[in-house]
Amino acid sequence: MARRCAITGKGVQVGNNVSHANNKTKRRFMPNLQETSLVSDTLNQPVKLRLTVNAIRTIEHNGGLDSFLLGTSDSKLTDEARKLKRRIEKAAAKAAA
Repeated sequence: MARRCAITGKGVQVGNNVSHANNKTKRRFMPNLQETSLVSDTLNQPVKLRLTVNAIRTIEHNGGLDSFLLGTSDSKLTDEARKLKRRIEKAAAKAAA
């Protein structure tokens, strides 16, 4: 499984450990990923996602999963998030009709 956030796309970054003697060794900065289950109001079901804590906070700040996805442009979302957004839009259109 990739170490990448399903919403923001944040992944592993690479850098150096630098010792007091200025020796440099490669290291990896891992994102703080959590397996979470967010409730979609439109779909009326929980959606399991692997998200960074930063993404979870952003979603909660924007009023939930549905409002966050519908208010974010497709260019800023990952493929998985775009598919979920399409499902939500389709369910919302069906409920409105």
